[in-house]
Amino acid sequence: MILYLHGFRSSPSSAKARMMADALKERGQLGAWHCPQLPASPAQAMALCEALIERHLDSAANEPLTVIGSSLGGYYATCLAEKRLCRAVVLNPVVHAARDLATQVGEHTQYHSEEPFVFLPEYVDELARMAVGRPADPQRYFLLAATGDEVLDWREMAQWYAGSHGRIIQGSDHGISDFEQWLPEVLGFVLEPRLHS
Repeated sequence: MILYLHGFRSSPSSAKARMMADALKERGQLGAWHCPQLPASPAQAMALCEALIERHLDSAANEPLTVIGSSLGGYYATCLAEKRLCRAVVLNPVVHAARDLATQVGEHTQYHSEEPFVFLPEYVDELARMAVGRPADPQRYFLLAATGDEVLDWREMAQWYAGSHGRIIQGSDHGISDFEQWLPEVLGFVLEPRLHS
């Protein structure tokens, strides 16, 4: 199972999610791909992910699980990877979610649909409660962090995920608009355990 978790205000229609899905389809791996629309509530988002993972384990227990997360999805991916002891790809991940998302309390629209949603104050508390700390085994992680990220500090990411696979991208931006350039490396990490299972 390859579970992709989008960022705050994003959706399964994000450019990175679509690129990943297309690349996996080309390699005959689309059946493993799952990219849900996450609820605004972090607790509900994690419950949805856990339910998807449990369903996967019931039907394909021997198939490896890899979680991919962008921005806030990177925080969720880390929480899941630490609980499930699985591999994770984190793309410009939020490191201190309760701190960083506290500024986002209020009404927003989604990037890809203009659908309105409200980020409630209690959601910040949910983020704080699910914090897992630094990765216990950084070798299970692949980090892409862009020095040109205009939203988050790449240095925090690099320090938090020190010892992980991946790279620091010089320049780029929060959405990693040049993601296509790094996609082969990401795919290599995602598919490697599947090739040997």
